[in-house]
Amino acid sequence: MSLRKGLAIFLFLTLGVSTFIISRSVDKNALEAFMNMDKISIVYALLFVFAAWSCDASRFCLTARAMGYKIRFVRGLVLTWLHYFGCALTPMQVGGGPFQVYVLYKSGVPVGSGIAITLIRTLFSTFLLSLAAPAAFMLVPQLREGGVLVKGVFYYVGFLSLVMWVIFILSIVKAKVIKKFCGAVLLWLKKFKCFSKLNVHRIYHVICSEVDSYSENVKRMVGPGLPYFIGAFLLSIGHLFALFSVLPVLMRSLGLAVDYLHAVLAQAMFMFILYFIPTPGASGVAEGGGAAIFSLLMPANIAGIMAVVCRFFTEYLAIFMGCIVAIRMIGWGTAERIISGQQDEVIEGEKNNG
Repeated sequence: MSLRKGLAIFLFLTLGVSTFIISRSVDKNALEAFMNMDKISIVYALLFVFAAWSCDASRFCLTARAMGYKIRFVRGLVLTWLHYFGCALTPMQVGGGPFQVYVLYKSGVPVGSGIAITLIRTLFSTFLLSLAAPAAFMLVPQLREGGVLVKGVFYYVGFLSLVMWVIFILSIVKAKVIKKFCGAVLLWLKKFKCFSKLNVHRIYHVICSEVDSYSENVKRMVGPGLPYFIGAFLLSIGHLFALFSVLPVLMRSLGLAVDYLHAVLAQAMFMFILYFIPTPGASGVAEGGGAAIFSLLMPANIAGIMAVVCRFFTEYLAIFMGCIVAIRMIGWGTAERIISGQQDEVIEGEKNNG
């Protein structure tokens, strides 16, 4: 998907769904509540957002350090913002990785190690969410009483959590099993007409190379780099708690009753689901689903606008910063090529120019 197309779809779905939700759910009382909200809470919300960015940036620094590389905190912030920007433009939120690998390469980190750093960073978050998401249904009564749709989401989340943990464990102790499974899937796909032109040998070679690189880097991290690895994991917890604290702060500013643990767990469950939504940056679903989930924690007339406001603090600000960084640091043309899947060609060009 091209940069312009991804951005257009993201803006269209985000603005369209947000406008629809607000127009259908917000009433006079909700508008008055937001107009009279405690303004100092906006400062607190911004502080939590910056704390989340700082934890994420420091996590990049420590993960790289665990592998024997040093990157500065400012560069970590750049990687954080580019992650949000790239994810907003691609289905399944996969676009942040190529930007990060490119910037890490420019910082002196080899491509293979850069891929491992970005992958480990993502795995820290997804595995924490895979634990928190099922816990949310057991500890938050509102979610269990959410009806058939919410119960369906519970089974969906539980299944994905189980699959992720199985893949993670196998990738470390039985990497050959992962390779064989991927090879079998590729051969099965080639039987279908739409996949008949797949270069199975090349794709399988790339997958094996990435699995080997990932396994080697994980072993290095949990060996000599173990203290940094543990620090990065703890920062991952801090990152999620800071990010999820924005909603309780905004709720309290409106005078709403707040159960901090319930609010955090509900958001964790929802964020985990968003990783598997096919629209760019989970746009549309994030706003609409957020309104549905938040309505279990607060009055329905406030939940819609709260979902949009909360997403502004936790997502849109970082996406905006990532857009600025992408244009000024990478360049629109290079960013277009990276997001379109030409990352290898861009890096090869950098090597030749260097």
